[in-house]
Amino acid sequence: MKRRWNATKGGGRPPQDALTLLPSGYEQSVAVDLLRLLRLATVALLLSMAGCATTSTPPPGPKVAKLDIEGTKQVSAGDIKDRILTSQTPWWAFWPFGGPNYFDPNAWQADLRRIERYYQAQGFYQAEVVDSEVKPKGDAVELFVEVNEGEPTRIGDITIEGLQALPEEERGKHRERLESKLPFKKGDIFREGPWEESKGAMQEQLREQGYAEAEVSGEVQVDVDTRLAQVRLEVKPGLRYRFGNTFVATDANPEVPPRRIIEQVQGALRKGDWYSETALAEAQARVFRMGVFGAVKVNRGAPDRESATVPVVVDVREAPFRSVRLGGGIGVDAARQEVRALGEWTHRNFLGGLRRVTLRGRVGYAFIPNILSTSKQGPVFEVTGEYEQPRFLFRDLRQQTSLTLEKGLEQAYDFYGGRLQTGVIWQPHRNFSVFPSYNLQVYRLSGRVSADSRVPPVILGCGEGQTRCDVALSFLEIAFAWDRRDDPVEPRDGYYASLSVQKGGGLLQGDFNYVRLLPDLRFYRSFGEEKRVVLAGKLRMGTLNPAGDSQSSIVTRFFSGGATSMRGFNGQRLSPLAALEKQEDTDGDGEPDTAVQTEEWETVPVGGNSLIETSLELRYQITESIMLAAFWDSGLVGVEGFDSPRAPRLFGPEHYHAVGLGLRYLTVVGPIRLDIARRLNLGQGLPVATPGYIYPTSGGCFGIGSKWKPDGPTSRQATFAGAPDGQCALHLSIGEAF
Repeated sequence: MKRRWNATKGGGRPPQDALTLLPSGYEQSVAVDLLRLLRLATVALLLSMAGCATTSTPPPGPKVAKLDIEGTKQVSAGDIKDRILTSQTPWWAFWPFGGPNYFDPNAWQADLRRIERYYQAQGFYQAEVVDSEVKPKGDAVELFVEVNEGEPTRIGDITIEGLQALPEEERGKHRERLESKLPFKKGDIFREGPWEESKGAMQEQLREQGYAEAEVSGEVQVDVDTRLAQVRLEVKPGLRYRFGNTFVATDANPEVPPRRIIEQVQGALRKGDWYSETALAEAQARVFRMGVFGAVKVNRGAPDRESATVPVVVDVREAPFRSVRLGGGIGVDAARQEVRALGEWTHRNFLGGLRRVTLRGRVGYAFIPNILSTSKQGPVFEVTGEYEQPRFLFRDLRQQTSLTLEKGLEQAYDFYGGRLQTGVIWQPHRNFSVFPSYNLQVYRLSGRVSADSRVPPVILGCGEGQTRCDVALSFLEIAFAWDRRDDPVEPRDGYYASLSVQKGGGLLQGDFNYVRLLPDLRFYRSFGEEKRVVLAGKLRMGTLNPAGDSQSSIVTRFFSGGATSMRGFNGQRLSPLAALEKQEDTDGDGEPDTAVQTEEWETVPVGGNSLIETSLELRYQITESIMLAAFWDSGLVGVEGFDSPRAPRLFGPEHYHAVGLGLRYLTVVGPIRLDIARRLNLGQGLPVATPGYIYPTSGGCFGIGSKWKPDGPTSRQATFAGAPDGQCALHLSIGEAF
């Protein structure tokens, strides 16, 4: 018995503001009618509410409490359940996730046929449903299905016809490329999905080689008795084309000259190059990246068979060249809370030539550690002006200069100052960029933590005996970025790699001479046809190496902890700490004496010269808008850089680990994310710079179970991992962790 089928791809307007005169009795009549209508509407509303209170819509059928499919060995029962209408009521079937799933006898009978059809699509043509049962259980039903899979049908010979139309000198090379694109080989189980994909993949490969009109069709002969599938593919390559002229369709009076658009297109393809759809996609990305078009489409025109060329047609629509964006937000953390307003004004064609000028600002009010118990509070702001010159010297190079003025509050210090950055961005590919720049940063630091306590200036990187200090950083930086993520906001596939290298001081002057390295690597992999399961990972490392074993500035050091780093700690709390001594009058003379620690001292993070952050996260999207996540984070921030013999060790006592669960609500601006993390008791306490500091004996979670006593441990080896911070952390934020 053989089954065989073919599968080929292939009036007038009334016056406004008119004054109409009506008789006086008309107004009284209208008022009476309106009153009567109001009474009738009130009675109807009350009757409707009474009816809703006494009646309810009956459910469409019994709830599906259980659905079991037995006999599955080579095909997943979960995949079968995803392809039938009847489904089991999930455990999360409560508001806002949705209601229960009900049983429909007609849909159930159709589902039994769907199960057999799905098996056939997976290559099991002898599979059948041998038994099914519907068991009532109260107001619900339990469903059971038993299948007999049978033996799979495997692929026999694979024949590709039509390659003789290709040039003889390149026929072998083209055949190898086409065969490498096949998602199956001889002996594999024949599945309809990969078979349909194979024709599209071969056609795409031919068009990548210049065959712009290539078509691929084919058929499969399945012998159910011998369980063999004979695959035949037919290729019609047509002519091999080169790119011809580029034509631009734009607005009637465009501000962007067409030559600038053509220049960007030529970065991906040139006249005379072999036709390639990948080159068309890259050309479209380059034009859109100019940032001044609301719509961009790059297509091939009608092929010219006589000259064997394909013209390129660029269709663009200019967007407004000026835009204003306003917004706001809040930041909530156990160590810091902030409310802020955001604004941005952009001119994308300043003085012509597509020069871009951007003014952005952030104004807020911060509370440390929180709004109910503030050590300090105050306004914070950041204002940035940015100028960008495209086509600086040549096409793929643009010059960028920015100036920022800011005032901020951190847990260990206050600051105000400014930053200047100027450099060039070279972006030869849409996924790769290099940004060398010169940076000048000037800050005035004050170690104020509360009204009567300060961090010693030397810990901030300042000189002895100063209540505040001025810091100037002058450094060169070069930043590399390679971004192959499918979506920067909610990535599900791809990877991201970056490297930042800073060299400060020396010939550049400045108060600090140092080298700072910060590489960052992330990867994403989705599973399943709907990509509901995502595995994501991150590795981030950094080292700050001051010259001559000198002091480093707190503004260049590393911090970790928070919603986007090591989630086992609150914001910036994974760091070497400084304890704030409390002066007490112990002899009654009215003057504070030497600090006596009778209660736990407050600690503030002061940063370190080495950093390691890793994260592994498994995300599962259970509905269109709800996603769950489980994660393992680890982090290390050491006092010394990795070039020092006293550098912290990977998986040593200063390397902390945390596990946690997360909930995401997906929105158009990114996921709203809630993460709860529990730090594992592996390692020792955080380093505290203040001599004689007494660590707590127990960390607890969210203030519950924490213990401290005056005769507690003064050595971080004798306390729990990550002391003095509690062992649990909660984070609420917008956007993925990485």
